[in-house]
Amino acid sequence: MSKVSHVDRFDNAVNNFLERFRGNRFFDGLFYFASTVGDFSIVWYFSAVIKAIGPDVNQDAAMRLALSLMAESIFINVFVKSFFKRSRPVHDGPRPHRLRIPVTSSFPSGHASSGFMAATLLSDGQIIQMPLWFSIALIVATSRIYVRIHHASDVAGGAIIGTGIGLLIINLWVISS
Repeated sequence: MSKVSHVDRFDNAVNNFLERFRGNRFFDGLFYFASTVGDFSIVWYFSAVIKAIGPDVNQDAAMRLALSLMAESIFINVFVKSFFKRSRPVHDGPRPHRLRIPVTSSFPSGHASSGFMAATLLSDGQIIQMPLWFSIALIVATSRIYVRIHHASDVAGGAIIGTGIGLLIINLWVISS
């Protein structure tokens, strides 16, 4: 009899919780869309463009976000994922929407790390906007569990790493507001 780890129990509990929502048109649409716009940090690069040309123009913040997204992607996808080499959840069933299936390690979730890093950077000095950015990051990150591309622990790890990277960047790169 094999022993089930705390991580496996956590992953299974979150997956079982989300199972009750799978197959619902609203949640399928929301989470598959969120997963897709999280690919290659599309939603976060779009946010950088809005920062650069939108109503609260801050081109320094936009540049910091765009450059940080590139650096974070290289760090996570080239170095961190190659170190852990964790397999992705097994799912042989049909999916309600098309989905890009990555070939990299499952840990950590790049969607979660980029999302939480971006939310941290976008919230810097913008306390009123903080709930918006972290809600988007949470939806994108959760989508990866929902669509069965990541384990919940991959997403939790990615969120922690991304937040840490964001805080590090804030402390190293001072933005003139």
